[in-house]
Amino acid sequence: METSEMNRKAARILEEWDPFTVGEGRYDMEIVDVVAQLHLLDHPSDLAKQIQKIYEFSFGKWIPLEKCVDISYKLLGLKYEAKSII
Repeated sequence: METSEMNRKAARILEEWDPFTVGEGRYDMEIVDVVAQLHLLDHPSDLAKQIQKIYEFSFGKWIPLEKCVDISYKLLGLKYEAKSII
C-alpha cells in the first residue's frame, strides 16, 4: 500500500470516528494533524495523547484517553499494513 492510500484510509477512519458527533466534513484540520502524527509515532499511547491534544485544542472538549487509544490502534494497524510490517 502506498503512503497516499494509507493517508486516505486513515482520513476515512478518523472521519467515521466522529468523536463529538458533529458529522462528516467537520474534522478536516484535525485529520491532517493526526495523519501527520501517524507518520511520526509508532506507539499507541503516544499517538493517542496527540489525538487527544489535537481535538481538544480545536473543539475545547476533552476526549477520554481510552477512546483515543482505541482509534490509535486502528490507525497504527493501517500504518503497519501499509509498510508490510504485519
